[in-house]
Amino acid sequence: MGKGKNHGSITHSEWASDGAYSASIGAGAARAKASGGSFKRLPFNFCALSLQPYAHPVCTAQGTIFELTNILPWIKKHGTNPVDGSPLKGSELIKLHLAKNEDDEYVDPVTYKVFTDNTHIVALGNTGNVFAYDTVERLNVKAKLWRDLVNDAEFCRADIITLQDPQNVAARDLSGFRYLQEGASALTPEQDRSKSEAVNSNALGSAAKILKATEAVARARRERIDPNRNPALAASKAAVSGADTASAHPAQGTSGTRTVPYNAAQHTTGKAAASFTSTGLTPHTSGERALLTDEEYMLRPRRVKNKGYARMQTSMGDLNIELHTEYAPKAVWNFIQLARKGYYSGVSFHRNIRNFMIQGGDPTGTGKGGTSIWGKNFNDEIDGPLTHDSRGVLSMANKGKNTNSSQFFITYRAAEHLDRKHTIFGRVVGGMETLSRLEQAPTDPSSNRPTEDMAINEIVVFVDPFDEFQKERQAKDETAREREEIRKKGGTEDDRTTWTGKKVSASSNKQAGSAPGSRTGVVGKYLKAGPGQRLLSNSTGGTLDRQGVEDERAPVSKAVEEEDAWNEGPPTKKVKAGGFGNFDSW
Repeated sequence: MGKGKNHGSITHSEWASDGAYSASIGAGAARAKASGGSFKRLPFNFCALSLQPYAHPVCTAQGTIFELTNILPWIKKHGTNPVDGSPLKGSELIKLHLAKNEDDEYVDPVTYKVFTDNTHIVALGNTGNVFAYDTVERLNVKAKLWRDLVNDAEFCRADIITLQDPQNVAARDLSGFRYLQEGASALTPEQDRSKSEAVNSNALGSAAKILKATEAVARARRERIDPNRNPALAASKAAVSGADTASAHPAQGTSGTRTVPYNAAQHTTGKAAASFTSTGLTPHTSGERALLTDEEYMLRPRRVKNKGYARMQTSMGDLNIELHTEYAPKAVWNFIQLARKGYYSGVSFHRNIRNFMIQGGDPTGTGKGGTSIWGKNFNDEIDGPLTHDSRGVLSMANKGKNTNSSQFFITYRAAEHLDRKHTIFGRVVGGMETLSRLEQAPTDPSSNRPTEDMAINEIVVFVDPFDEFQKERQAKDETAREREEIRKKGGTEDDRTTWTGKKVSASSNKQAGSAPGSRTGVVGKYLKAGPGQRLLSNSTGGTLDRQGVEDERAPVSKAVEEEDAWNEGPPTKKVKAGGFGNFDSW
């Protein structure tokens, strides 16, 4: 073959040229690729007129979505569809009903699949309800059930309007919107009027001529049908490009470090993992920590160490109770909330065993009823040091492991066999004579049920440990904010006083530290005398160095001169000349 250059291959420059040929495209392959470079897709949740997220969506029969407050003034002024220029009336608009989830995201009302820019979305023209096309196809079209899945209204195939089709991206291409190509303004007359009234041209003087010239140039540009030179199109593309970036990265924050909230959990929200394994969820790329509610945050063991106090008013006297929040926060929370709700008022003690315990808290009085404040049983809290070691221990009654509800019991003596089986959350600290009367009350030997009516009249909470904890935390936060404000203002009086008793101005310190060309070792805004230099006061009130150059700073006060004298080091000793030196001159 030799070294000939004609060996049947195509170089990169030949392939990238305008005359390149492709088997699938033909001549001008490079031009065909470049023609779609300006493609910008409108997100599904944006109005096609204002290019902003809509709040009251309506659509046309062709599936173009508008914001109601924007399209009505346009129709009143132009009477056309701003996207394709076809005639449009307000009566032809269809009001859309979109469902949202708890994260304020648009979802399918049947499958709860989150809508994205890649979801095939349709609406029913007769009802306005919006669904994913997969839902309508599987549950209506294939099943031949022509009824709305939300309100059971009848519809036909012609009522199905496509709002977004991932296979037809050209329908939401901004470069094909008619009003953007023509440069027409999408503002309402009120917005135009407010925009013009915002500037008082009479008070601008010669600047008013510049504004009028600018408006004339803008009008001339709007008259030209040239999208490449249209500033409205460029601005709209930039706005939608920013919206695409924001929608593609919803979980990204600022580049700086963010303060971790006090109620941040040790685990993440799980959205990143869920969206990675499921195509039906919106993509999340950051592992955000989950936030606990105030209740979840406080009901962690050993977090709230304040003790609570309550009084149990019975038919035989009062019992003062101390609540141990540190080791059993859930049991204490349940007891306090039920007491405040009046759940225990009028509830009788259904079990009383002398020299053992007395049990109550069941509104049915059978020992088989009662619910917690959450409406379900909660877990045991038996990891603390509390034990049934004495008389008057308040503990939760249960039917087994992790079956605590509303029933509780008070011991008459130590019951070590109940340790690690029942949650201890309080102790009787007052009213022991009442506890003795309850123990001596007659009971039925066969059922251990009191023969006389012994009931709880009311439980009054004197000290709520959770309220106290929240008040303390709010006080700490307020103190921290006040300290931060004081620090920003230059500190307290003590912070602005030196150890010698001299007061330093915070503003002068900032000025000296931020002055260009400033050196270290300054006192306030005055330069410190360096080694071998002495600051002398001149007749003008300024300062002179040894060479007689006047300092351009303000006069030095007497206190600063004294402090400079203390800071000045010992005089430098003169080195005697003589000897051979360092041989540099040899």
